[in-house]
Amino acid sequence: MNIPSELKYTKDHEWVKVEGDVATVGITDFAQSELGDIVYVDIDTVDETLDMDEVFGSVEAVKTVSDLFLPLSGEVIAFNEALEDEPEKVNTDPYGEGWIIKLKVSDASEIEKLLSDSDYKALIGA
Repeated sequence: MNIPSELKYTKDHEWVKVEGDVATVGITDFAQSELGDIVYVDIDTVDETLDMDEVFGSVEAVKTVSDLFLPLSGEVIAFNEALEDEPEKVNTDPYGEGWIIKLKVSDASEIEKLLSDSDYKALIGA
């Protein structure tokens, strides 16, 4: 199970990479393996400002649809448009080409509420 130490995580299995006031968000390797083959990524919140833990979209796998929860409050400023044609990138490279959104963080103090890699490993029993 790939759980990069430089990222932060949520109990809902999103990962976050914060650079300045912009956060890149995707789903974890654990989440994509539990979902199975991802066939569609639905994000309709670009240019919207949402609160931490609000639903910002969903991923559809062969066997289920799963909501995506915003790990930090802020404005959704970008969607990884490559996922429109290749949603399987979330499966094959969840921490790289499979990123889902970029977010302009509005409250940096919320970063402290996220899980470290060791906290996330404990959560999933890795």
